Amino acid sequence: QVQLVESGGGLAQPGGSLRLSCAASGFTFSNYAMSWARQAPGKGLEWVSGISSDGRYTKYADSVKGRFTISRDNAKNTLYLQMNSLKPEDTALYSCRKARVGGSGPSENFNDYNYWGQGTQVTVSS
Repeated sequence: QVQLVESGGGLAQPGGSLRLSCAASGFTFSNYAMSWARQAPGKGLEWVSGISSDGRYTKYADSVKGRFTISRDNAKNTLYLQMNSLKPEDTALYSCRKARVGGSGPSENFNDYNYWGQGTQVTVSS
């Protein structure tokens, strides 16, 4: 069965960095685009970033562009999110998502994803 397990969250100071990982299993990871999404307390789900199956194409929400970098290692079945210049408004539960259809590009539409993990908490505070 499909499993997505996020890790790497924690407490960071404003301006600091964190690197999130998403370990994938139960499907051919290299065939599917992946994305990161986040949900802050009391707010709706926000799409953060996406990457194509081969890693060549990436997309970012305007709120994180220039600060976050998405990447993947298909040999290790792992998705990453490098987060730099963190802000308090980045505080949220971050989850990774698997595309519904193989070979698709990185989509901002949550309907294009059919599995996601439990998430890892990121808190940015001084």
